[in-house]
Amino acid sequence: MRPTVLAVLIALALPSVALAQTSNMHSSAAAAVVARAVGDPARQADVSNDGRRKITAVMTFAEVKPGQKVLELIPGSGYFTRVFSAVVGPQGHVYTVWPNEYAKEDADDVAGSSKLAADPHYANVSVLTQPANQLSSPEPVDLVFTSQNYHDYPDKFMGQVDPAVLNKQVFDALKPGGLWVIIDHVAPTGSGMADTDTLHRIDPAIVKKQVEAAGFVFDGESKALRNPADPHTIKVFDKSIRGHTDQFIYRFRKPVAK
Repeated sequence: MRPTVLAVLIALALPSVALAQTSNMHSSAAAAVVARAVGDPARQADVSNDGRRKITAVMTFAEVKPGQKVLELIPGSGYFTRVFSAVVGPQGHVYTVWPNEYAKEDADDVAGSSKLAADPHYANVSVLTQPANQLSSPEPVDLVFTSQNYHDYPDKFMGQVDPAVLNKQVFDALKPGGLWVIIDHVAPTGSGMADTDTLHRIDPAIVKKQVEAAGFVFDGESKALRNPADPHTIKVFDKSIRGHTDQFIYRFRKPVAK
């Protein structure tokens, strides 16, 4: 091979090598941020659940970064809230949303969210209460996240929120390029929303169809919480499966306007 030809080939390859190196650097930096957040001593009480809930994998998949704004729907005990707070840091913010209808059923966790937000260590956390069918954000956010609660919105106690309404409101709350990440319990294939109020499960296929209908682009799936031993036909609260249900994690992206 002539020296000049070799030089040209090397020159052509250099941008790809540099891009790969940059990507690896960004991945390493993101992993370090998540690791520090998960290792925050303030969340010591949560550590016993980290292996089961795959917190590092979930945060990495959600692509949350320092300085971002996060809208977390129905935060429960605040397990994810505490990590989001540590990842986004003082330049970011976490808005936890309690639909009024759900709050009536879970007063203890709502009080827990308020207590968390009042703690100076979590000064970047705010609690929002609003009607289930009127989701809104104080500002455009980078990520909307919900774990094990997407299936609740169409149920009677929540006012039977139309998924099309919820997903459109999530779409409007996000910045262009922002992410909508959903974790939920898997229902039998083809069951649609038939089990949302009975088994507290939902068919992943119907979730994907509903979210894409709102204008989102499917951006990936994590299998970190999948459990093939789950029969999908029992309540998620059944002692034989509670805490170990088969769960899907879907990520959708709001397109960037051209």
